[in-house]
Amino acid sequence: MTFLCRRKDLVGTTLESTFSKRVFSISKVAYISKYMTTNESCAESFGLPYLSAYLDSVGLNFSHGANFATAGSTIRRQNTTIFQSGASPISLDVQLVQFSEFHTRSKIISKQGVFHKLLPKEDYFSKALYTFDIGQNDLTAGYKLNLTTEQIKAYVPDVLLQLSEAVKRLYDQGGRTFWIHNTGPVGCLPYVLDRFLTRETQLDKYGCGSPFNEVAQYFNQRLKDVVIQLRKQLPLAAITYVDVYSVKYTLISQAKKLGFELPLIACCGHGGKYNFNNSLRCGGKITVKGKEILIAKSCGNPSVRVNWDGIHFTEAANRWIFQQIASGSFSDPPLPLKMACHLSKDGAMNKFR
Repeated sequence: MTFLCRRKDLVGTTLESTFSKRVFSISKVAYISKYMTTNESCAESFGLPYLSAYLDSVGLNFSHGANFATAGSTIRRQNTTIFQSGASPISLDVQLVQFSEFHTRSKIISKQGVFHKLLPKEDYFSKALYTFDIGQNDLTAGYKLNLTTEQIKAYVPDVLLQLSEAVKRLYDQGGRTFWIHNTGPVGCLPYVLDRFLTRETQLDKYGCGSPFNEVAQYFNQRLKDVVIQLRKQLPLAAITYVDVYSVKYTLISQAKKLGFELPLIACCGHGGKYNFNNSLRCGGKITVKGKEILIAKSCGNPSVRVNWDGIHFTEAANRWIFQQIASGSFSDPPLPLKMACHLSKDGAMNKFR
């Protein structure tokens, strides 16, 4: 999430009271035309610049934060190639190493040189909001390796143990305010519905794959337990658990009522029941008689669609999702953002995903 807020003295009670002057976020994001994450929607709502990617660091301004996200990243390092599991080699542990380097270099440069204005001040790291939106790819990676639902459930505790250790590492480096998303209804993604065969009897009344959502809900139940334990173990931390699953499932199940349409069909893609082809994804081209032809095109009106490219939500959908999150209705504890944050002109953000 990208916020510019001053945290109130509510350490240990969390939610938007957990927001502060800087944001560091960990998750998994890809940027494509007409696709905007909830982090960008949030930044816009407060008049903040979007976070710059840590890996695209030449000449960028990180004074308001940094984005350590990579597309396809996982919590647990995958012992596979990206072609086998689809998972990025830059898993959460790698992102934490990058953050540590960023933190160290920021401290050194802030004391000398002409670039200190491009990096966060030392005290920003303890006042920052650290956001986590990661874990979905840990689940889908198992399906790509032909594991059963029960086999995937079996490794969820290890995945969450590593997430817990990551939060503790950031806490040891001064992090105090954490915003942790649970994972969304993966069984409602065109990508999942198209790639992993699902019998009609396994679809719920909205067309989502029940076995996949069952795994996501299991992950979320265990994640909430982890958050409860972290609150006990890290007494100076303010940790917010955000139920993104319920927000997204509400949008999909009530799409028409909310002004959206075709929630299970990708806006940008080509072919098949879900307008998704893994071999010809959004923006995909074919060559005919030596000439490239764009085949996987955008739909006519992305503003009324839920899914952008089979994997990610559209900008319009993410704006709606952010509005629900900002209200506090889907967070634990359920405090609205505006009750806990105070805008500050010198704010900075950082993001791990």
